[in-house]
Amino acid sequence: MTATLSDAQNHFPGLSRIGALLADPGRAAMLWALMDGSARPAGELTMIAGLSPSAASAHLARLTDGGLLALEVRGRHRYFRIASPDIAASIEALANVAQVSAPQRAAPRPVRTVPLDMRYARTCYDHMAGELSVQVFERLVGRGLLTQHGTTLEATADGAACFAEWGIDMSVQKSRRRRFACTCPDWSERRPHLGGALGAALLDSWSAHGWVERTERPRILRITPAGHRHFDAFLAA
Repeated sequence: MTATLSDAQNHFPGLSRIGALLADPGRAAMLWALMDGSARPAGELTMIAGLSPSAASAHLARLTDGGLLALEVRGRHRYFRIASPDIAASIEALANVAQVSAPQRAAPRPVRTVPLDMRYARTCYDHMAGELSVQVFERLVGRGLLTQHGTTLEATADGAACFAEWGIDMSVQKSRRRRFACTCPDWSERRPHLGGALGAALLDSWSAHGWVERTERPRILRITPAGHRHFDAFLAA
């Protein structure tokens, strides 16, 4: 029997609605600016998107009503952020699809037009992405510290011991109201990095140890000299 439009809508509820929200360049620019995990005021997002205040207000209302953004009221100011880690991961995955499906592109390969510092280490909402993050994730799996089942990951006993050395309490991370650990498509490397509660905890830990620093540039992370020594030793082990 031929599938009808109503059949598709029943099987994929809300898919066209989400697609419509992402289709506008101004709304997409606002969402992409918030992929560093920040909450930004409406005026700043208006300038980023290059819109008039009235148009930006309408777009922000649509994104908030659609569940993609969350609104925080601070006094007289309104701040917006990505509504959840799952939404951020979905946006990152769509960025990866956009790179792969670009016209006249050969087989998937790392994107060379991305600035080197962003390609090497950046934030992906609340965890680390980029070349270094992909290498660390592959080493975690290769050393048997994480086991992978599709997009879901689980820490082994050796992995739990390693994460404990980095100051991460596994029971706390597993109790959070989000996925413990999962793969997240990396749009510049075309290979996954580590996401979920564990990915966020790792970035927090590395920052606390002074191995990773945030910079004034949105999403860009700086690896400190001590961080380079740490990651080089980990990747070589």
